[in-house]
Amino acid sequence: MTNLEQFMELLTGHFTNDDQVRENPEFPRAEHINTRCNDRIRNLPPQFAGEFLIEESYYTVNGTTRASAHLFLFTEQDDGILLTSYTLPEGYDSTTFTSASVSDMDYRTLRPSSRFTPALYRKQDEVWEGGSVSQFSPTVRFTLYERFSKQELQVEEILEVNGRRTFGYDQPICYRRVCESKHQ
Repeated sequence: MTNLEQFMELLTGHFTNDDQVRENPEFPRAEHINTRCNDRIRNLPPQFAGEFLIEESYYTVNGTTRASAHLFLFTEQDDGILLTSYTLPEGYDSTTFTSASVSDMDYRTLRPSSRFTPALYRKQDEVWEGGSVSQFSPTVRFTLYERFSKQELQVEEILEVNGRRTFGYDQPICYRRVCESKHQ
């Protein structure tokens, strides 16, 4: 099994931080549904070596749930696994781009995000870790750091506007697998 295959097995599925919320009810509830989706993309080049993934994220704070969706491409590099963020395909937004609603995309129309700095993950023993810092605009900075293992996904995301944190927490969100993804 390749490093990319091992990495994708850890990353795909349905995850929540319910254990973390039980320990600290003040912490926001978070959910990720990560689904491989190469089978939904037409015109992939022959022997395409990457794995596209639909990530659905749901964050509940003070009784309000916000949805966020992303399309990521993971590729194996000599020094690790590279995550490249893609803009959502035309006709979708952050609330409508879900595994249940996406059935057909054309590779020729998919575009890497110009705002997100690709994140590189390296394996240390049985844990993959890495991230990136993206300057979305002169005043908006996004920092991502993640650790993936069989036990959990730890995700730290911090969004700063003019040097002031507007999103993110002092500790990582710790996700545990609820179930496998339907499209692995």
